[in-house]
Amino acid sequence: MTAVADIGVVGLAVMGRNLILNMDDRGFVVAAFNRTTAKVDEFLAGEAEGTRVVGAHSLGELVGLLEAPRRIMLMIRAGPAVDEAIGSLIPLLDDGDIIIDGGNSLYTDTIARTARVEAAGLHYVGTGVSGGEEGARHGPSIMPGGSAAAWPHVRNLFTSIAASVDGVPCCDWVGSDGAGHYVKMVHNGIEYGDMQVLTEAYDIMQRGIGLSHDEMAGVFAGWNSGRLDSYLVAITADIMRTRDDDGEPLLEHILDAAGQKGTGKWTVISSMELGQPVTLVAEAVYGRIVSSLLHQRAAAAKALSGPEPRMRGDRDELLSDLEDAVYASKIVSYAQGYMLLAAAALEHGWELDFASIASMWRGGCIIRSRFLGEIMEVYTEDPGLPNLLVSEFFGSAVDAAQAGWRRTVARAVGAGIPVPAYSSALAFYDGYRTARGPANLIQAQRDYFGAHTYERVDRPRGEHFHTNWTGSGGDVASTTYEA
Repeated sequence: MTAVADIGVVGLAVMGRNLILNMDDRGFVVAAFNRTTAKVDEFLAGEAEGTRVVGAHSLGELVGLLEAPRRIMLMIRAGPAVDEAIGSLIPLLDDGDIIIDGGNSLYTDTIARTARVEAAGLHYVGTGVSGGEEGARHGPSIMPGGSAAAWPHVRNLFTSIAASVDGVPCCDWVGSDGAGHYVKMVHNGIEYGDMQVLTEAYDIMQRGIGLSHDEMAGVFAGWNSGRLDSYLVAITADIMRTRDDDGEPLLEHILDAAGQKGTGKWTVISSMELGQPVTLVAEAVYGRIVSSLLHQRAAAAKALSGPEPRMRGDRDELLSDLEDAVYASKIVSYAQGYMLLAAAALEHGWELDFASIASMWRGGCIIRSRFLGEIMEVYTEDPGLPNLLVSEFFGSAVDAAQAGWRRTVARAVGAGIPVPAYSSALAFYDGYRTARGPANLIQAQRDYFGAHTYERVDRPRGEHFHTNWTGSGGDVASTTYEA
């Protein structure tokens, strides 16, 4: 069989198809395969008609169509299907060939798969691809990691099909084994947070201030022309304007039960494992869970009392304060996300470039925004910055926004409108800026009932003490703690 293709793509769902067409537009010859081979013929006769895309009806045929080193990209459902595909491909490939997983795989799976594939003499790339169907077709954000030796062989392909901002591709090598998928996971967690922040703004505008959908569309569109310029704000304005067949806002016909595919949950689990307070993303995940309790909420609405959900005050002032709350909460969410990335880099030995990650997220992906350009600049100036909040730019921004942020949270609480994202972000901010908090009481309690010991402010860190609080417990301590 004559090798004619630059890359093979396995999986012809929407993302796979659109990436193939994107690659074809950029001059790459793609061999396409799907386990249900009828979809290959359907694709070639439909969307791919007139392109240089070639079809394969088996993995063996796909491998035979590829130039060496062979590059095969899996665009299939994350989980066991990826392991099965790897198992089927390894016997068909030669040393130095490359398997690429472009799905939303859990980073720990990617770490294990990299080791497995490298042990077979091959290279493995686990890459996050963000931007949805439109991004895949016209230019996504691409976050590759895995076998470093593979990067020279996939770099031109990835940077060619990726989105670009100011002439810079939204793609760069992230790091070894699972680093690419980890960065994509955190991206998705931040995406959960951004969506929750805007959802709370919508709730306040509608129930708290009493705006119509057209008025809300105008507010979001206005925000999108300033510091909150972003893809998610822009599409929220479009959603507010959209009408159903009956002429009513389509949004009000959509059930208020949010779905999720797991990447937000993974982010929160990882934050707990690494001891990082990614509180806003956690509240976004729990917010979706609460939304799914439809029957319980319907019953509780009849049984539980609360204030009338209406905020008092000048409309323009309420909206200005709300914008401050959105902006400040967003800053905290990204600060927490980067705290998690730093901890993961330390844990796994990844040399993550925070400015590069922000650059990769500036275009193509769901969280793309002007805001990320500012994060890129901050980390370019100070790569060792311990937290975005202590940078001059973002520290000043939060300082300027916090009065409106606090007023918004207070008004929402007074009106019985839940704002878990704004309030958790504010609680983190206040906790983070408190030099001495009340956790000494927790340590005293733990030592009292469990002899877990404590440290003292007048002794070096690492020395542990136990008090016989009751006079009958003796001097024997339990285990020390880690903090």
